[in-house]
Amino acid sequence: MVALMLALGLLGLCYGASWSTPGEVFASLTGTDRSVVISDWRLPRVLAGLVFGAALGVAGAIFQNLTRNPLGSPDVIGLDAGAYTGALFALTVLSGTSAQLATGSVLGGLIVAGVIYLLSFDRGFSGLRLVVIGIAVNAMVTAFNSWIVLRADLEVAIAAVGWSAGSLAGVGWEDLGVPFTVIAVLLALMASRAHAMHQASLGDAIAVTTGVGLGRLRLLMVLVGVGCTATVTAVAGPIAFIALAAPQIGRRLAGAAGVPLLPAALTGAVLLQGADLIAQMLLAPVALPVGVVSTAIGGCYLIWLLTKEVGRA
Repeated sequence: MVALMLALGLLGLCYGASWSTPGEVFASLTGTDRSVVISDWRLPRVLAGLVFGAALGVAGAIFQNLTRNPLGSPDVIGLDAGAYTGALFALTVLSGTSAQLATGSVLGGLIVAGVIYLLSFDRGFSGLRLVVIGIAVNAMVTAFNSWIVLRADLEVAIAAVGWSAGSLAGVGWEDLGVPFTVIAVLLALMASRAHAMHQASLGDAIAVTTGVGLGRLRLLMVLVGVGCTATVTAVAGPIAFIALAAPQIGRRLAGAAGVPLLPAALTGAVLLQGADLIAQMLLAPVALPVGVVSTAIGGCYLIWLLTKEVGRA
């Protein structure tokens, strides 16, 4: 997966309106013959695809471990929609600055996560109940988002709809400093609790007997998962299905019993960067939003996953 990440990253640096050879890419990266197109336009987009994909993969793995269900991902249970609601509030009510978008996305995701968690907690925590309630909340929040867009001014509505597709186009260095720092802190924090997370996924009784504080652990998992999802949403818009597919594909490639974080992160990085390249190439010179491609890929994956789960049942 690391080799595939590097290959896709190199392809992303070479591909554009004009093709750059690998030699030109290496010369620009080392400073021998710096190219603004490669260093300032393509490189931020490639790094955003890899880092944001890893963040979404980890967010998906967190919620699939939390719910013990392959359908438990942020985009399915409504966290993406909640983050989008917060961003819409920043766009339509406030001035829509980068800080307001980031804050609104995080708060929107946290509010929806809190609502889902409270509604699904009935005499104990149930992952299946959380997924079902999350799907229902996702539908309601999505409808609310559509109402906000319809009530907004035309220019704001057009910007909101375009941003809602999810895109890495136009991402520059000035957009990545804070998100990369936040994601690095969140991933490091979750990595330090990965062992406890896997113990908890074996069952509450086993986790408690091995000294895992389930309440604190679940709160941390929700905060990290929402933080990763909302950070990506604030910069690139809601990018669907990467968080759903990456953990399960990574788990199968690693042959793991649970849903480990590292394979999910690597798979998410590969999926998002690959989807972004397809989005650029499919109708070239017109570039599609990466969310359109990830949704198409994720829809096929979701059909396969549901078919397999029904067949197993």
